[in-house]
Amino acid sequence: MVKLEKTTIYFKEPGPENTDDVIKAVAKRLEEGDISTVVVASTSGKTGLKFAEALKGKAKVIVVSHEKMEKEFKGKILEVGCVAADETHLPLHEKGVDDVRNAFYTLGQGFKVAIEVILIACDKKLIEPYKDVIGVAGSGEGSDTAIVARATTSKEIFSRDVKKKLEVKEIIAMPLKKKWW
Repeated sequence: MVKLEKTTIYFKEPGPENTDDVIKAVAKRLEEGDISTVVVASTSGKTGLKFAEALKGKAKVIVVSHEKMEKEFKGKILEVGCVAADETHLPLHEKGVDDVRNAFYTLGQGFKVAIEVILIACDKKLIEPYKDVIGVAGSGEGSDTAIVARATTSKEIFSRDVKKKLEVKEIIAMPLKKKWW
């Protein structure tokens, strides 16, 4: 039997104070060399810029916001050579996916959003489908969650083709306590 041992960081509390540790954990995971894309949720663009600057030259960074990013942050993300996609759709908030969304929430707000930004980036053709990527998100502000998942579109999340469906492969970081709105 082949066995892998990997480190997962668990934060006692969710929140933006975990952002720097998530950046370090993601940078360390990238050193394994099998993943080259990081998708970061960032409403204003502030957290996305932190990741873009920290991971410059280490990975392709795509920053995703469902709202309009602040002009200053979006501009700097683009200047660093990263992608900024704002005013996007929210595939896990569409009609008929309440149970799916709520299931992801059991692992935390950041977990649900980390999956969602991967779906969004794939839907918008900003990342190649069916490749492993890192998804990063948080519980309101900053980041406290990072996962490795197979990128897929929101239409193929439960595809019958196992090579196309969503597959969460690793949890790099997440809070133990969940934030419930």
